[in-house]
Amino acid sequence: MTETTRAQGPAVREEILAYYAHGKEDARLRQGGAPAGRLEFWRTQDVLRRVLPAAPARVLDIGGGSGVHAEWLARDGYEVQLVDPVPLHVEQAARLPGVSARSGDARSLTEEDAAYDAVLLLGPLYHLPERADRVRALAEAHRVVRPGGPVVAATINRFAGLHDLLREERYFDPAQRARTDAVNDHGRHGGEGGLFTVAYFAQPGEVPGEFTDAGLAPEGQYGLEGVAWLMGGVEDWLDDPERREVVLAASRRIESEPTLLGASGHLLTVGRRRP
Repeated sequence: MTETTRAQGPAVREEILAYYAHGKEDARLRQGGAPAGRLEFWRTQDVLRRVLPAAPARVLDIGGGSGVHAEWLARDGYEVQLVDPVPLHVEQAARLPGVSARSGDARSLTEEDAAYDAVLLLGPLYHLPERADRVRALAEAHRVVRPGGPVVAATINRFAGLHDLLREERYFDPAQRARTDAVNDHGRHGGEGGLFTVAYFAQPGEVPGEFTDAGLAPEGQYGLEGVAWLMGGVEDWLDDPERREVVLAASRRIESEPTLLGASGHLLTVGRRRP
C-alpha cells in the first residue's frame, strides 16, 4: 500500500532543494538527456539486480527522488520505503504502487536499527560537500541495515564535468572551463552557471575509506556509464534494443576495471554491514 508520512523537515541546503523542485531529474533518467541519463538508469538497474538480496526483501531508498528506481524495485517484489528531502519527490513517489514515501535527511533517519535488508543512497553523497556529512549518512545507512545487508551508494566521479563539457563542446567557453577546472582540483561544485547544483565530485579511491569510517566493509565498485556515455550517438543507440544490449554488455565488461572507474560519470560503491 502506498502511503506518505511526514518527519521533521530536513536540513538540506536551499539551493539543492530548489534545483530538484522542478522535476528535471525524473525526466533525465526516464526519457534521456545529458549526460546519458537513460544509460545511467539502465546500468544502475543492472548492477542493483546483481547485488541486492533476492525479493521479497525490505529496501530503504534514501534520497530516492521521484521513485525512478523504487518503482521497478517494487515491481520486482521488494518492499520499498523512500526517503527524500524534496517535497515534490515525496509526492511523486507516494503515488507509485508498492512504495511508501516520506520526507527526511540521509544524515538523520527515523528508521529503527537493522530494519532493512538493503539500503540505497543513490544521490545523497554527492550533495554533501563535507566528508563528515558523507560519513554520517553512510553511518546512518549502516545503522538501519540488517547485519550482513548491503549498502549501495552512488557518487559522481571527479572528472565527470570535464568529460561532459568536452563531449558537448562547452569546454571551449572560458567561463565554463574555469569553473570545471576548479572542480577538477578540489571536487567541490558550487552550483554556478545553473547547469547543476551544490555537489561534491569524488575520486573513486576515496569512497571506500568513507564506507570504512562509517563501519561498513567495502565490497566492490561499479562504473555505471563506462566510456559509452562519451560517445556522441549513445542516446540514439539506446533507442535500438539490440544496440542497447551491446552497450550495456560493453559497460558491464569494464565496470570494475580499476583503471577505468573514473571514466564513468557515476560510480556505485557497495559495502556491507558486518554480521
